[in-house]
Amino acid sequence: MKNFTVPSKEEVSEKNQLIFDQLNSSIGFVPNLYAYYAKNETALGDYLALQNRKSTLRAKEREIINLVTSQINDCRYCQSAHTAIGKMNGFTEEQIFEIRTGAATFDTKLNALAVFTKEVVVHRGKVAEATKQAFFDAGYSEANLIDVLLVVGDKTISNLIHNIAGFEIDFPLAPALENNSINV
Repeated sequence: MKNFTVPSKEEVSEKNQLIFDQLNSSIGFVPNLYAYYAKNETALGDYLALQNRKSTLRAKEREIINLVTSQINDCRYCQSAHTAIGKMNGFTEEQIFEIRTGAATFDTKLNALAVFTKEVVVHRGKVAEATKQAFFDAGYSEANLIDVLLVVGDKTISNLIHNIAGFEIDFPLAPALENNSINV
């Protein structure tokens, strides 16, 4: 069986070493997921460019998408990372737990986003007309829809990488949902 490892700074290219330095300066450490991307010459920079692109969505909205997508894709690493980031963006532990189920009943607009995201991921973009209408009725636009899909894609890439490689989770472990699943 293949043993996947996270590279150290010395084991990655000079270009990726510079990115490691930037990450250390901005967030205080290099998350294992980002370090793993650095096994590829361009993937870390490409991924960070996608993740940090200008968006029509607020940080809280992006975290909802990240949490829902990571739960459906059963990625413990991203569930844990985005639980920590969600708290930094003002969500309570209870709200995060609910968001991971695909709902945000504490806020009508955010609930429409959570439900929409859940259907996008579960049904691979084949979202019910009523769910799409609720998304737009909540105040989201087609530009927002495109940004939702970009965040789902971004997060799915990370979910797949961790689900395959299974390296150590370097964030506080998020509590598991009952049966560690979401009703789909």
